[in-house]
Amino acid sequence: MTIFIIVFLLVLGVVLILLEFFVLPGITVAGVGGVVMILGGIYLSYSHYGNTIGHLTVLASVVFSLIALWLALSSGTWDRLKLKTEIDSKVEKLEDNLVQVGDQGICLSRLAPMGSVRINNHIVEAKSTGTYVDERTLVEVIKIVDKVIVVKPIK
Repeated sequence: MTIFIIVFLLVLGVVLILLEFFVLPGITVAGVGGVVMILGGIYLSYSHYGNTIGHLTVLASVVFSLIALWLALSSGTWDRLKLKTEIDSKVEKLEDNLVQVGDQGICLSRLAPMGSVRINNHIVEAKSTGTYVDERTLVEVIKIVDKVIVVKPIK
């Protein structure tokens, strides 16, 4: 019965560590629990069966962990979870005289602090003065710095 518990702790520990590695980023309960379960299985093997079996359990758990990691990485299962899109869009530079200081427009997206604004029937990227501005809010251009439009909400 003890052998079953040791094997169960080792297998469940490796599964939890793989979940931590691939699905749950950061240090969470799964990773900590996986390490605790593996260490608990190794401790039980040392305490019940002695040093030789304990050393073999450590070796077996390392080999099993590496094989499980290799299988998880090479199986292609994780390819379905990966983000495969690439962002290839570029911010369009502001043409001269398209927008002037004092022009008014409306936010098309939330400015947090950057977003889209329609000014003079042109959709441009704009930056707020540091505050969040909700969409459909009237804004006014207060300055243009290095072709970046800075706006403030009109109250």
